[in-house]
Amino acid sequence: MNTDFKQKWAKCLELIKSNIGQDRFDIWFSDTHPEAFSEKDDTIDLRVPSQYYVQVYEKDFINLIRAALRRVFGRDIKVAYLHSVIGNDKSSDVRIQGPEHAEILKNKLVKQYENEPIQNRKANFDSQLVSNLTFENYCIGESNRLPVTIAEFIANNPGQAEFNPFFLYGNVGVGKTHLAQAIGVRIKERNPKAKVLYVPIKQFQTLYANATIKKEIPAFINWFQQMDVLLFDDLQELAHKSGTAEALFPIFNHLQQNRKNLIFTCDRPPMELDGIADRLIDRFKWGVTERLPNPDYELRKKILQFKARKNGLEMSEEVTDVIASTVNGSVREMEQIVMRMLTRSIVKNLPITVDLAREAMVDVVKQPERKVINFDMIVETTAEHFNLNADAIFSRSRLRDIADARQVIMYLTHKHTSLSSPAIGHKLNRKHATVLHGINSIKDRLSYSKELYELINSIESELI
Repeated sequence: MNTDFKQKWAKCLELIKSNIGQDRFDIWFSDTHPEAFSEKDDTIDLRVPSQYYVQVYEKDFINLIRAALRRVFGRDIKVAYLHSVIGNDKSSDVRIQGPEHAEILKNKLVKQYENEPIQNRKANFDSQLVSNLTFENYCIGESNRLPVTIAEFIANNPGQAEFNPFFLYGNVGVGKTHLAQAIGVRIKERNPKAKVLYVPIKQFQTLYANATIKKEIPAFINWFQQMDVLLFDDLQELAHKSGTAEALFPIFNHLQQNRKNLIFTCDRPPMELDGIADRLIDRFKWGVTERLPNPDYELRKKILQFKARKNGLEMSEEVTDVIASTVNGSVREMEQIVMRMLTRSIVKNLPITVDLAREAMVDVVKQPERKVINFDMIVETTAEHFNLNADAIFSRSRLRDIADARQVIMYLTHKHTSLSSPAIGHKLNRKHATVLHGINSIKDRLSYSKELYELINSIESELI
C-alpha cells in the first residue's frame, strides 16, 4: 500500500483548484478525501459527500481529475468513489468504480432494507443535497421569474396542495437541478428534521434493481413512502422502464395523498414522455407543470457577471455582451466559458478581453457553419460601409476614408482568409510593409476605439 497517496492527492487538489478557481473548488472538492490506494490496481478511492458528487465528477471534472493524477503520480490512475447513504455510517457505504466500469460494486443500502424492520429505520440518511445550490445563488430574470417564484413558494410552504406535484421541464443546462435542489435545501434549513431526498432517476433504477434481486420491493417502496419531500431528477430516464415506473406509482400516490411534496425535473413536458404508463403521466399533471426556459439575453448577462464575480473575475460590459450574444442559454455552458477565461487569464497572464472570450468559447459553443470569405467579398462589404466605390480602394488616393477602408480590408483579409501579407499587398497594389503596418494599425486602434470596434463587428456580421 502506498503510504503517501494522501499527500499526492493534496498536490492533485492544488492543480485542480488552479484550473477551476477557489469558489468552484470549495463547492465540489473541499469535502472530498482520499481513503485508500491500491498499487496493484492503480486505483485511488475518493470519499465524496453523496452520489450526486459522483455524477458531477464523471460529467464535468473527470478529465481534469485524471490529468492531475497523471501529473502527480506519473502514470494513469483509476478512480473509485465511496459515499455513505445513511449519514456518516460507513456500514451503508456505496463504492462506485470510475467510468471504465460505472457500476456499483458494493451497496449496503439494500442490505439495510432487508435486515432492519421499516418502523426502526432512521431518517438520518444522506439527503443528497448540495448546500451551495440555493435560491440565493440562483440568478433571476424576466424569462425565469415564474418557475422560480413557484419553487420558492413550495420551499417556503411545504405540505401545501397547490403545487403538488411540481413538474419542472426545460432544455439541458438551464438550471433545473439547481432549482430543484434549492427547494430541498430551503426546506432542510427551516426544518432540519424534514425527510428530504434528492434522487436522480438512474439511481432510483439501480436501487430498484437491487431490491428486485433480493425480492424486497415492498420494503423498497415503503422506505420511499416515508419521505416528506422527494426530488426526482431527469424523469425522462424512466422511459421504457416499466418495472421502475410501477414502483414509483404507489410511492407517488402515498406521498401525494398525504401532502408530501413531489418535485420532478425533466427535459420535456409530461404529454411528450414516451414509454411511461398513461396513468403515471396523468398524475404528473395533477399539480403544476412549468417550463424553465433558456435564459434571455439580459438574464444571460446577469448570470455571466454573477459567475465571474464568484470566481474573482473582472469582466467588462463589452466581454459580457460578446458571450451573452453568442451562447444559446445553457447556464452550464456559460459557467464553463467563465472558467476557461479564468484559466487562460492566469496561465497566459492576460487581461480578460473580447479575443480571450472568443478563444474560451471555442469547443464550448457550437459554432454555426460559416461561409467561405474571400478577398472580393471583403472589399465589396467594406466599401459599402464606408460609402465608397470599390474602385477607389485600389487607387493611389490617400484620403482619410479611403486609407482607413484600405487598412480595414488588409486586417479582415489577414484574419478571415489564407492570403499572406505579400499576396494581400499584390491585390491592393501595395508593398508588403504597408500591409503589415495597416494590419497592426487596426489591431492597435481596436483596443481603444469603440467606433472602429463596432464598424469591424458590423462588417464581419455581414461577411459571416
